[in-house]
Amino acid sequence: MNQTGLKGMAAGELAAKVLSEEPIFILDVRNESDFQDWKIEGKQVQILNKPYFELLDGVEEIIGQIPDDREVLVVCAKEGSSQFVAEQLIEQGKRQVAYLLGGMKAWSEHLEPVKIGDLKDGGSIYQFVRLGKGCLSYMVFSGGEAAVIDTLRMTEQFERFAAAHHAVIKHTLDTHLHADHISGGRKLAEDAGAKYWLPPKDADEVVFDYNPLMEGADITVGQTRIAIQPLYSPGHTIGSTSLIVDGTYLLSGDILFVASIGRPDLAGKAEDWVSDLRETLYERYKQLPEDLIVLPAHFGSMSELSKDGSVSARLADLYRDNPGLNMASAAEFRSTVTEKLPPQPNAYQKIRQTNMGKIMPDSDEQREMEIGPNRCAVHDR
Repeated sequence: MNQTGLKGMAAGELAAKVLSEEPIFILDVRNESDFQDWKIEGKQVQILNKPYFELLDGVEEIIGQIPDDREVLVVCAKEGSSQFVAEQLIEQGKRQVAYLLGGMKAWSEHLEPVKIGDLKDGGSIYQFVRLGKGCLSYMVFSGGEAAVIDTLRMTEQFERFAAAHHAVIKHTLDTHLHADHISGGRKLAEDAGAKYWLPPKDADEVVFDYNPLMEGADITVGQTRIAIQPLYSPGHTIGSTSLIVDGTYLLSGDILFVASIGRPDLAGKAEDWVSDLRETLYERYKQLPEDLIVLPAHFGSMSELSKDGSVSARLADLYRDNPGLNMASAAEFRSTVTEKLPPQPNAYQKIRQTNMGKIMPDSDEQREMEIGPNRCAVHDR
């Protein structure tokens, strides 16, 4: 805290407030276009966008819109602009004011681990919720070993979590070649001495070695051999492969979400892959036990989070409630998933190239490439 009484709020502290539904007022001083593209959301989040350049001469214009009865958090892209505006608010008599440390970039990179459930013989599965981007990763523990699924590029967070649970990472797996975020699976595997798994049908252009993630592959965790069973489920990509963990959890990648289904167009082959997507959702998944707990790789809205901050649903419930699983005809399905899609993720082509190993952007470039929502679902807007 400096002499003005200004304090910084870390992304983890903000995440705790959002998940606990603590009332907070956010003044976002980014440009309007950036704000409209992507913002902090939550059930008790009240938000106002006023670009920084309009506040250079003072905050008097908006002071009446800033509440006194709740905490005020000023946010910008990196930190500096929000700190300047927050100081002005304090000078105008506002007392419950903070700025977001590291800005929206820090918010985008924060991961919130949530325990999903126990597995046989003392094992467990955790979901890592990337609140600022809607990405979901997973860690399966058993007998001092761990497997990480759909690892994000912030690999040190997974390393610390595994170490805290006294586990050695033995496997990292990507359910498909991602287009909305940079995978950390290969790096984490290299650092941990683990096996990296990737569906071979998504790996035609990759320039590195990998273990083929295919049906029948023997992937287990711990001495009790918690099974991670691959299930070929194309449609979002031609190689998309779901994972059934311990016969209880269906890690659906970007094929099936809680409120939508995966889009087939991010490799430019929507017309080619639409029939694969429908077959996976309306035939392959239909043959699975309806009590499987679906754990997707993304969410599109904070409304999809449960009270504990996790994102999941029973497969049977999704067949009842998910609009992507309840289209009357193949023609309606084709039209919905090829003609009525939301904008594509930011820099998705460069992200795909990075995940193939063809380009190697530095850490700052990677952050810039990932700015914005994931937009992997058909029904996201």
